[in-house]
Amino acid sequence: MRALADARTYVVLATVQADGSPRMTVLWVDRDEDELLLSTARGRAKERDIARDPRVGLMFLDQDDPYSYVEVRGTATLTEQGGRELIDRLSLKYTGDIYRWDDPGEVRLVIRVVADRVLTVG
Repeated sequence: MRALADARTYVVLATVQADGSPRMTVLWVDRDEDELLLSTARGRAKERDIARDPRVGLMFLDQDDPYSYVEVRGTATLTEQGGRELIDRLSLKYTGDIYRWDDPGEVRLVIRVVADRVLTVG
């Protein structure tokens, strides 16, 4: 998981919608030790889902071997602290430039995921 999180691996974040169905989103990922860091903006569906039900799943697909993956099940928290810095750090990692696509005044959030279970396949 650490190696995939440190690389430019895209992850799929699964959250639980209000009706109990899953919502899946492709995101950039970073980490702080064993905690996974994702970014979203205030008011997006991911924020609403996590605020209501913090259970999440993440899937890392190894770009070199699509039959190898890491599944993380865990609990997410949301904070504004470090939100702008995280999206810029992620954008540098994935695109080589700082993030320039937010609307004026948009507030960035950090989604911090603590793993309850990590499953490695392949």
